[in-house]
Amino acid sequence: MKISSAPSAAASQMERTDKLREQWAETIMGLVVLVLAASFLAYSLSVGGVGRPAGAYQLKARFGDVGALAPGASVSVAGVKVGTVSRITLDPKTYMAVVDLDLAPTMTLPSDSSAKITSDSLLGGMHVAIAPGGAPDNLKAGGEIENTQGAVDLFGLIGQVMRPQPAAAAPASTHAAPGAK
Repeated sequence: MKISSAPSAAASQMERTDKLREQWAETIMGLVVLVLAASFLAYSLSVGGVGRPAGAYQLKARFGDVGALAPGASVSVAGVKVGTVSRITLDPKTYMAVVDLDLAPTMTLPSDSSAKITSDSLLGGMHVAIAPGGAPDNLKAGGEIENTQGAVDLFGLIGQVMRPQPAAAAPASTHAAPGAK
């Protein structure tokens, strides 16, 4: 008696076909996920403003202390964001922090403008606030804001208020008062 092997061969062929369909479905689904992830990344980078905007108005400012200021921090005028901090370096000669600012291309600032580093909130986060001056001439692109104020150490100030340092004792006088023996 001969047993037919046709049904088992057909069954194994169907199993292989089903596995191939599952693999293709998984591959296509993986590609869809990768495309979606790439599109979300591109969108977030474009909305977040990462990178130097074309034609940015670039300025420099030197600060004695930048605190927690970091590249990517906001630059504002009158509370309105007009740019970002692009780079922070240390000048090896003066030991001052040199902050590169990228402002909107439509922005111009008077030459006597001032910049200060301020805190966003008590929890941290720093930004550069620019106060426009009144000079008739404007800072040229690549120019430097001369009047700056560095970051204030908020925790240091709170510590001074909480634990005031005792006043130094006045030195004893070596001269006798007139009329004293």
